[in-house]
Amino acid sequence: MSANKLSKKERHIRLVEKLKEDPFLTDEELMQLFNVSIQTIRLDRLELGIPELRERIKNVAEKSYSKVRTIGGTEIVGELVDISLGKNGISILETDETMAFMKTSIVRGHNIYAQAESLAIAVIDADVALTGVANIKYKDLVKAGEKLIAKAEVTRKRGNKYFVHVFTYVGQKQVFRGKFILVSIDQNVQEAD
Repeated sequence: MSANKLSKKERHIRLVEKLKEDPFLTDEELMQLFNVSIQTIRLDRLELGIPELRERIKNVAEKSYSKVRTIGGTEIVGELVDISLGKNGISILETDETMAFMKTSIVRGHNIYAQAESLAIAVIDADVALTGVANIKYKDLVKAGEKLIAKAEVTRKRGNKYFVHVFTYVGQKQVFRGKFILVSIDQNVQEAD
């Protein structure tokens, strides 16, 4: 056995550690990390009882959705994978041909914006919040089939206004930036109307 080859037991221990650090690693990424075949990674996951990526995302998302106060889980565009109310959150959107222009396979901007806005609203620690101002910038094009990872951070709160920055990435490349001012609305005022 070469010095850089891990034993099966060592690989299993490291695989579990890696997926605890980042549950969103694909089998292909794990294959490259451990320098083994895709079949080996799949067999390792099966032996260890680790579900495939889709199922791991779903499990993490279910825990996150229960924390959201401002909007319903089905109103969030993409999969909400992490949230800390009043602080930050992450969502993942798997794009496809239905979201893109037929001629170019470039994802339409409103899909990217919808993911960012719904995540910005979801991270607010309020019963109801609406977008008051959005300053957005599309930084690069997104092709159908690419995975969008949106990261939101509440940068400050002033009165009933929340300032939220959302950055969306494809891999390491930033493709969108949004600065939102969200306004929380008193539930009693709404019910009186």
